[in-house]
Amino acid sequence: MSESHVKNVVEAALLAAGRPLQLPELAGLFEGPEPPEQAEVRAALELLSAEYAGRGIEIKETAAGFRVQVRRELAGEISRLWPERPPRFSRALLETLALIAYRQPITRGEIESVRGVAVNPNIIKTLLERNWVRVAGHRDVPGRPELLGTTREFLDYFGLKSLDELPPLAELKAMGELNVQLALGQVDVPAADSADSAAEAAGSAEADAPELSAREDDESESDAPPAGLVAGPLGLSD
Repeated sequence: MSESHVKNVVEAALLAAGRPLQLPELAGLFEGPEPPEQAEVRAALELLSAEYAGRGIEIKETAAGFRVQVRRELAGEISRLWPERPPRFSRALLETLALIAYRQPITRGEIESVRGVAVNPNIIKTLLERNWVRVAGHRDVPGRPELLGTTREFLDYFGLKSLDELPPLAELKAMGELNVQLALGQVDVPAADSADSAAEAAGSAEADAPELSAREDDESESDAPPAGLVAGPLGLSD
């Protein structure tokens, strides 16, 4: 089977699927006595990526697989194809999501300790409904509070292959999108490896965070989209 045919089938599949495709799915599209190996399919993806360089679309590998997407720098113009207002998220929601992503597994109480405010239940509800956050277990303390962690859908929405691709906290702070009270000099890893390390990290951040009033987050919408938002397959991510 020719390299050109493999590349064309892979390209057509990514355009037609409208969702990320894993290597086994792409390799399974071929029939015949000598179907291409997954290594050959990956090579075809690399060739397509090189051909797309400098164009308006690109191939992106996320936790859910490979997809064709609009380049981030063009998202503003392309979004005008959809006159409805895109979803906006409050700063409180984004700060809560960032804490879960960088400190997971983490409890709601630990989030409140770090941020210095009570978390609006609607924030956690929204994150769970969008399937960006899941209950990963329970802390072995009185009350057994839920431990929150991110999902594969979270990685896919933000165009990440794994938590290792999360930007360093100092870089996230410099973007000006979020004002998360984190100990930037102490934590540059994307996620805690265990419940104990998460609790330790949350405690260190709490010590460094400034005192804030004990108000509860509201759910007012932000005028800025989440940092790192990228275009989805054949359009913009939802």
